[in-house]
Amino acid sequence: MTPEENGPLVPARLRELPSRLLGQANTQAQRIVADGLSGADAHKWHYAALVALEESGPASQATLSARTGIHRSDLVAVINELAARELVERTPDPEDRRRNVITLTPPGRRQLRRLEQILAAAQDELLAPLSAGEREQLTSLLGRIVGHHAHGDPAVRPDGR
Repeated sequence: MTPEENGPLVPARLRELPSRLLGQANTQAQRIVADGLSGADAHKWHYAALVALEESGPASQATLSARTGIHRSDLVAVINELAARELVERTPDPEDRRRNVITLTPPGRRQLRRLEQILAAAQDELLAPLSAGEREQLTSLLGRIVGHHAHGDPAVRPDGR
């Protein structure tokens, strides 16, 4: 955020508007994360797909779309990119040959570990002005907001993950 975006020349009611601050924080977060992941030739959807496969196991493309929130048409491109790098494997579903099952590979697990380190550093950069306790509190509060507005979406836990 530049000083002009929330500096003394900006009216106080704008500087104190939570939705505006969340939007500005989101812009910063997206930039920091994208910059970090780009160094590993990755983006946030790569991470989302890899972590969903590790946590929940092999999945159809439709199930993986539901787990990650990535639209099915966008997910096809993500899977193609990951498969081309041998980070995931796409095989026909033995129960329904029209459907593919996506599985995380050992190189995919190694890439996931690398992306997690990058994301941890990005979180540290983003939250640098906050203490550990404040970081936990912010995460909890954001999770409550997200959970409240998720309209009972079971894909979003109360902590926002």
